[in-house]
Amino acid sequence: MRTTGIGRRAALAGLGGAALAAPGVRAQAPAQGGRWPDRPITIVVPWPAGGSTDTVVRVMAPRLAQELGQPVLVENRGGASGTVGHLSVARARPDGYTLLVGTNSTFAMTPHLMEIPYEHEKAFAPLGMIAFNPLILSVHPSVPARNLAELIALAKAQPGKITYASAGAGSSFHLAIEMLLIQAKIDMLHVPYRGGAPAMQALVAGEVQVCPPDLTTGLPFVRQNAIRALATTGDKRPQQLAEVPTVAEAAGLPDYRCTTDFAMFAPAGTPPEILARIHQANLATLRAPEIRNRIIELGIEPVEGTPEGFEAYYRAELNKWGAIIREKGIKAG
Repeated sequence: MRTTGIGRRAALAGLGGAALAAPGVRAQAPAQGGRWPDRPITIVVPWPAGGSTDTVVRVMAPRLAQELGQPVLVENRGGASGTVGHLSVARARPDGYTLLVGTNSTFAMTPHLMEIPYEHEKAFAPLGMIAFNPLILSVHPSVPARNLAELIALAKAQPGKITYASAGAGSSFHLAIEMLLIQAKIDMLHVPYRGGAPAMQALVAGEVQVCPPDLTTGLPFVRQNAIRALATTGDKRPQQLAEVPTVAEAAGLPDYRCTTDFAMFAPAGTPPEILARIHQANLATLRAPEIRNRIIELGIEPVEGTPEGFEAYYRAELNKWGAIIREKGIKAG
């Protein structure tokens, strides 16, 4: 898979950070001298309603509408590991009226797990990350490990005996643990479930011993002492769990990082002036205290990303997850 197209598109966009996208037909800029936007804008979320991506977009949408002067609608187009929503935007008219918010599971993991009907690096103009959500490496309270080092020692003493739940084969939960197994040189037994909620329920019920829910989902259970948080998976401690170390800190694994990263895109060919307008509205939205605070309350960290920063990040993510998926022979569930 090639990754060279992103830099060219980012340069064409000529912006300085953030992103969005469009579904429907193909190219057509506004008429010369025409006003953009002059009708509602749709943001496609490639997952069902209620998930973290959907929640972030719905928090941002009213303020984006104020900034752009038109209603901003959220449309959920789930299916096929997010590729249904991505494809709808890849085929969209690049006029700024349909936007996309995707996650690294769709643009960095999925291309290695299945055939996708579009080339991500050619189909979209990325404008950068908008937020990230770390996972919480957690155990059932019955597990005799008070910290990550003790869990790793337990796994080394009982190779393949400790069970861990994921949201399905090839999910971010699955790959987060597999990366830990590779870096810590341990082995655990994978138990896939059909989604993050069933995996979380399995951990709380004691059906499995380990699970890495995202911060938004797992934090209430940590606060209730229903699960024990051993580490978080970002490169810094989240505000909501400042007392819990990162995996890098807890296990001495400086290269470990696995978060749910939210990025914005426009279809390739969207006029630079429209991208610039969306970008400015997006930055203003993320900087608004009420929006920023609400996103942080959800356990998600806002990010004012740039196209240039996203290119480096995208390449690193694509290569990192590709290597893990190949080494472990992982297939989408």
